[in-house]
Amino acid sequence: MTYKQVLTTASDLLKGMNGKTLDVLEISKPSSIEYAQNLAKVISKLSPLIGNMIEFATVEKLNEIKWDDNGHWIRQDPGFPDALFVSNLSTSPGIEIKTWFPLATEITARFKDSIVHFKKNQTNVALIAWLPEYILYGKPKIVDVWIGSAKELAIARDKHYHNPPDYLVFEPEDTSKRTANLQQTNTNGYKFQGNRKLFQQAEKEALSLGINGQNPYDPTPKYQQIIKKLLGKYPYRLDTNFAKIDRIEHQGLEEFKTKVLSKKLLGNTIQEWSTLLGTDERTIRYLLEELV
Repeated sequence: MTYKQVLTTASDLLKGMNGKTLDVLEISKPSSIEYAQNLAKVISKLSPLIGNMIEFATVEKLNEIKWDDNGHWIRQDPGFPDALFVSNLSTSPGIEIKTWFPLATEITARFKDSIVHFKKNQTNVALIAWLPEYILYGKPKIVDVWIGSAKELAIARDKHYHNPPDYLVFEPEDTSKRTANLQQTNTNGYKFQGNRKLFQQAEKEALSLGINGQNPYDPTPKYQQIIKKLLGKYPYRLDTNFAKIDRIEHQGLEEFKTKVLSKKLLGNTIQEWSTLLGTDERTIRYLLEELV
């Protein structure tokens, strides 16, 4: 198998997890309405823990079949991507795994990895939406799975944010000579923070440097050195919300989000559950009586 065939087969396997219940953890059924009310407020805090367990479960799923060339999947923690195919192939395919608890306000997972790492399009991103079986309790259940190209996601991200001099996207420094645990792979975004007069000056300077928001994003060192001149001369702040998946405006992801939120579970769509559980306590109590 080629690395692309491995990646396609693995991605199809993960899509097959849709609707599966994972036997990794079980949230007990609330013993009272009051307990259920409190659970409704804090259950999203389980997301990091469940996310790690889903990563383990997906790697196990990928290793259920026999791969050519004695290949197998490993989980990298820390490391990118989360799941990496180890074999004698010259190019190692991988899958970065992101999870989403759709009762939350947004997809909080980020995708900051530089496009320079995807020249061979050897990596996919899996966004796995999950909920407890019974909305508030039970085992984690996979609601749906989206698979997309990491390269295409990085292109969409950089296109969305890149807008000099208002917004600058920076590639990681070259750390190839460092040990694996010290290598940098993430891009970062910086937002202009000066007044209108300073911004007008920055616009003129950007034009004199041959850059503006109409030019496509360029990850090359030459271009990075040019925009560094703006960062060094004008006030910018590091954007701590940079690269949140929910804000990238990737068409496939937006369609997936709409699809998931419109899915019906236990009498309501997920969007309706999200809205209803955020309303007044009387409404929540009525809904929870049906669940408990």
